[in-house]
Amino acid sequence: MAKIKPSQGAPYARIMGVGGYRPTRVVPNEVILETIDSSDEWIRSRSGIVTRHWASEEETVAVMSVEAAGKALADAGITAEQVDGVVVSTVSHFKQTPAVATEIADKIGANKPAAFDISAGCAGFGYGLTLAKGMVVEGSARYVLVIGVERLSDLTDLEDRATAFLFGDGAGAVVVGPAEEPAIGPTVWGSEGDKSETIKQTVPWSDYRNAGEVAKFPAITQEGQAVFRWAVFEMAKVAQQALDAAGITAEDLDVFIPHQANMRIIDSMVKTLKLPEHVTVARDIETTGNTSAASIPLAMERLLATGQAKSGDTALVIGFGAGLVYAATVVTLP
Repeated sequence: MAKIKPSQGAPYARIMGVGGYRPTRVVPNEVILETIDSSDEWIRSRSGIVTRHWASEEETVAVMSVEAAGKALADAGITAEQVDGVVVSTVSHFKQTPAVATEIADKIGANKPAAFDISAGCAGFGYGLTLAKGMVVEGSARYVLVIGVERLSDLTDLEDRATAFLFGDGAGAVVVGPAEEPAIGPTVWGSEGDKSETIKQTVPWSDYRNAGEVAKFPAITQEGQAVFRWAVFEMAKVAQQALDAAGITAEDLDVFIPHQANMRIIDSMVKTLKLPEHVTVARDIETTGNTSAASIPLAMERLLATGQAKSGDTALVIGFGAGLVYAATVVTLP
């Protein structure tokens, strides 16, 4: 029997660079209030959101991704030609095929990399990061571009009082490459499909097609209280498991970057995890809204750009959302 040659990759992987893109249009709560019966005070108290960014017609999923990718590549100090893989997490690219990752790879000037999309909702960045780490360590790629990108304004029902104020658009990207010591910890991830109806698209695309012109365009809806309880109680447990898996305690952390779903969820997780005062907590949701798969890399990029976090800091990242799916890990910031 022939013997298969074993894979030979890097001993470890790390995040080498990060980049973000936020659409130029800033949308305050006052605009949201034009279509729902609510108030600025209620929106702020329930979600912590003051403004969000909405993409123009020209700011497509691909365009935003290319912008974020370019910044991440520059931050990592590598060229597009060195990229061996492009992994894009999104739920708002409306072409079922081909994968938008292939278009992005071509537009940044990459040289025939592996390129594919994944759909893991608000946990999508964690899923993509885990896949990229595996590719680098396994040896099928040396540098992998991971992008979380969303145009959730396209999937927002502006008349739904429960969700109209939540969603924003944007793209965040990181470059994952080889490392001589561990810099991306074990991933704690999973799904609870029995709760999949708590966050969902209102109708499948096939129903929209079959209903004709009178059909309302599909949107994202959720059972707010059920999602809140799940995120606060269950995701704090997952976050702790990720700390334990990495051999890290809360005292060892410098930064906490949770999915930017809701300010109350973030604050509750901080309390449940008993994070020390010295830990910097990402609260990008205030001015960016919930950008699903893009929220963690966008928050990471802003913390580093503003000096609230620095290169070499130890950060706990956790994403959770539709599915219900989740992914958490500890990383060293680039």
